[in-house]
Amino acid sequence: MVGCRLAGVWDKDVAEVIGMTEVLLAVGTRKGLFVGRRRGGTWEFDDSPCFNAQAIYSIAIDTRGERPRLLAGGDSAHWGPSVFHSDDLGRTWTEPAAPAVKFPQDTGASLERVWQLHPAAAEPDVVYAGTEPAALYRSEDRGESFELVRPLWEHPTRSRWVPGGGGEGLHTVLTDTRDPRAVTVAVSTAGVFRTADAGASWEPSNSGVSAVFLPDPNPEFGQCVHKVARDAVNPDRLYLQNHWGVYRSDDAGAHWTDIGEGLPSTFGFAIAAHPSRADTAYVFPINADADRVPAGHRCRVFRTSDAGGSWEPLTAGLPQEDHYGTVLRDALTTDDGDPAGVYFGNRNGEVFASADDGDTWRQLLSHLPDVLCVRAAVID
Repeated sequence: MVGCRLAGVWDKDVAEVIGMTEVLLAVGTRKGLFVGRRRGGTWEFDDSPCFNAQAIYSIAIDTRGERPRLLAGGDSAHWGPSVFHSDDLGRTWTEPAAPAVKFPQDTGASLERVWQLHPAAAEPDVVYAGTEPAALYRSEDRGESFELVRPLWEHPTRSRWVPGGGGEGLHTVLTDTRDPRAVTVAVSTAGVFRTADAGASWEPSNSGVSAVFLPDPNPEFGQCVHKVARDAVNPDRLYLQNHWGVYRSDDAGAHWTDIGEGLPSTFGFAIAAHPSRADTAYVFPINADADRVPAGHRCRVFRTSDAGGSWEPLTAGLPQEDHYGTVLRDALTTDDGDPAGVYFGNRNGEVFASADDGDTWRQLLSHLPDVLCVRAAVID
């Protein structure tokens, strides 16, 4: 059992009595997990981080059960990677007695880190984990134990997958509320793969996505996809941030269309969709793959409200001076509020939040270790 000091403990009964909605914000950094709560317009953060000195590469806030469950993919320099869970909003954490995620001996692989934790959209107790080396794991007990999805691990193209600059990580998992058998994943640098039969078979799904760094810029697989998000209203509409290029699919990933026109740069890591508004997504452009700082040295989130037909910069309340805080692929997120909360953290150790769909921003935290991932949810 792992604990961390709290500024205050959430109580569902009290929240119901006073009619106050709470937003939970979890910030994974290179050296620990920082947890904050907003009641009304006031943010409070825990006195000290959980998992001190551990890198937190993935977070999930699972609100499907009677009580929310937090999941964290930690990486101890001494003990290695693990998956922890908390059923009291981060006050205490449990690590399973046996490793939650482990490569079977016959694979000859060992776990480097857990890049993604994703509660399944249509199966209450199912959680997926994406790892490095690139693999997909499935849990049927809310993240306490996982099994390797072997058909993807044994995919005939795997021997030709090449690690990206940050390693060979399966960093995106998308499930579909309409069909639990449909799962979409993204791997750096193998691209997007989809299954329609609960993981029994997988097909590359990168038509239209360019790989500018390869001799053939339009391969079946091998794209360096950085992140994929699903539209809130049209589940067949996906948004993709590539290693150069921002794309949209209107057929669940079968084909992709470039929607990067109007952005100061189409290189970036993060993309997030609005939780309830159709055709609305957010990106944080980066200058270039060889110059990984905010585009034009300006701290700007860009929003599309017409599925990529146009983009607008969101800057109110963000730093106006030269800025060098890079936002990584899982460090831009939305909550499920209305209006939506939008959040991002950067490698300067700064965390910014908007409570009005991104129109205006405020800085919540500074001088943290590198921010690796950010997750937020409304806790009723």
